[in-house]
Amino acid sequence: MLKIENPATEEIIRELEEDTPASIDDKLRRAKAAQHEWAARPVEGRLAAIRHFRDRVVQHAEELARTTTSEVGKPISQSRNELRGLAFRTDFFLEHAAAVLQEERVLWAPDQGLEERIAHEPLGVVVNVSAWNYPYFVGSNVFLPALLAGNSVLYKPSEHATLTGLAIAEHLHAAGIPEDVFITVLGGGAVGADLVKRPVGGVFFTGSYSTGKKIAAVAAPNMAKLQLELGGKDPVYVGDDVDVRAAAEATADGAFYNTGQSCCSVERIYVHEKIHDAFVQAFVETVKGFVIGDPMDEKTYIGPLTRKAQIAVLEDQVADARAKGGQVMVGGSRMSRKGHYFEPTVIVGANHDMKVMIDESFGPIIGIQSVSGDHQALGLMNDTEYGLTAGVYLKDRRRAEHILRGVHAGSAYWNCCDRVSPRLPWAGRGHSGVGSTLSKSGILAFTQPKAWHLRKA
Repeated sequence: MLKIENPATEEIIRELEEDTPASIDDKLRRAKAAQHEWAARPVEGRLAAIRHFRDRVVQHAEELARTTTSEVGKPISQSRNELRGLAFRTDFFLEHAAAVLQEERVLWAPDQGLEERIAHEPLGVVVNVSAWNYPYFVGSNVFLPALLAGNSVLYKPSEHATLTGLAIAEHLHAAGIPEDVFITVLGGGAVGADLVKRPVGGVFFTGSYSTGKKIAAVAAPNMAKLQLELGGKDPVYVGDDVDVRAAAEATADGAFYNTGQSCCSVERIYVHEKIHDAFVQAFVETVKGFVIGDPMDEKTYIGPLTRKAQIAVLEDQVADARAKGGQVMVGGSRMSRKGHYFEPTVIVGANHDMKVMIDESFGPIIGIQSVSGDHQALGLMNDTEYGLTAGVYLKDRRRAEHILRGVHAGSAYWNCCDRVSPRLPWAGRGHSGVGSTLSKSGILAFTQPKAWHLRKA
């Protein structure tokens, strides 16, 4: 049985039957059988169904937000923000899918009776193993363009966001997506491992590097298209010409939003030595002002960690930093209250001998390191196996762009952080993954090209 726990109260909300190898076989058979008819539906019909889904999400947003908060622990205001953002993200796909998926004529030579075209055909059945931290954003990056491109989807929500996954399926079906075109697969890691080894057209996974590496190994023999959105150790450099308080407030929000449980959260900060002390003071003051509490409370900014096991990871990073000379300015401990709460934690005097600056934290903790200037900052920003996002806070745009051009990351931020746009590709380097979602290329990711050579007899 799959037990759905409220991380704020540690109470079991619901118990559900997990999928078995036999049930996964049946769901895959149904998805394969339904995909051809779905792909044959004109794109306008697929767009209409997704447009109806968008409207239903807007209509039921409060109910959906409360469901997510109850099982994930995300503060309710942030769950609402995610659902509002989903509507805008859906609008992007609705606006561009038809044009992106249209056949393209690349040569027309009537004198030779020759035409060349490129068609974009669906992959077939797409397996989508999604994440719990942003179940609507992360999931919709895959299932919306996959469905619009004519694929059927086997959608495995994280075991920590199962009720949200079921709600997504309910509203997709009510909007006109056939039940066998979008099918949920329920369960924990063992179910996911069984699912990704099946012969399908594509496997799209969001989660940790360690799990992504295993998926790559088992999916490869099937020659399925593989896309992995993995972890990050996202750096920010704060230069010497900034508005110190504004930069401190922005980066604190980037580090602690969603209780630090975002792959693109700010996970390490490098501050020019000329402003280091002033920045740390403003940063700590900002963090001390964050409201910790019941995620259903409108005022709460920091909620519980979704996964209890992550508390031990954070405790280990704090102990390691202290042992190596780091100073804990605020926080540093599990909170003595019911639920998976950890204090917002700021460590100064950090360096790359410490786990907090090297290993993914995925929680409300940040290390801050003083640097002599841009050159040292860039070297430290690139001292990682990850490469998801990187940010620079500077007034001088030319200086900032020079640094960011040298950063090994899929997304570059100037005077902002922890931001995702549907218009731009979302991609990682190194241990942050392979492939990309979002943007127009994130629609084509769910297709395979067919080259047409047409000559008149």
